[in-house]
Amino acid sequence: MARILLAFFIFMSMHTNTHAQQNDQHRMLRHVVMFGWKEGTDTAVINKVVTAFRGLPSQIPLIQSFEWGINNSPENLNRGLTHCFTLGFRSEADRDAYLIHPAHKVFVAQLVPVPEKITVFDYWAGQ
Repeated sequence: MARILLAFFIFMSMHTNTHAQQNDQHRMLRHVVMFGWKEGTDTAVINKVVTAFRGLPSQIPLIQSFEWGINNSPENLNRGLTHCFTLGFRSEADRDAYLIHPAHKVFVAQLVPVPEKITVFDYWAGQ
């Protein structure tokens, strides 16, 4: 009986470790950036920023996923934020390297002084 229990605990330990490793491999750090624009901001200026942001994944290989969209919630709780960009990274180190990457710095320099509001929120997906 002791051998059966020992085998069971060994099996469970191996299964738990394998499952945890698989989850770690699939975890994604989400970097969410939301912009709100000054009243009367020209659509061409907004489109220039969107185009520049959309170009970052081709310039920074650390970005694992990228999506963006314009708010369409009927709840009116966006507090003036209209554009949302979500980037995925495998690690905090990758995200941190993205933040200081020359292409990201060029992008950020293009923002001054366009957005009236900027919110950034990072989280581990699934936690």
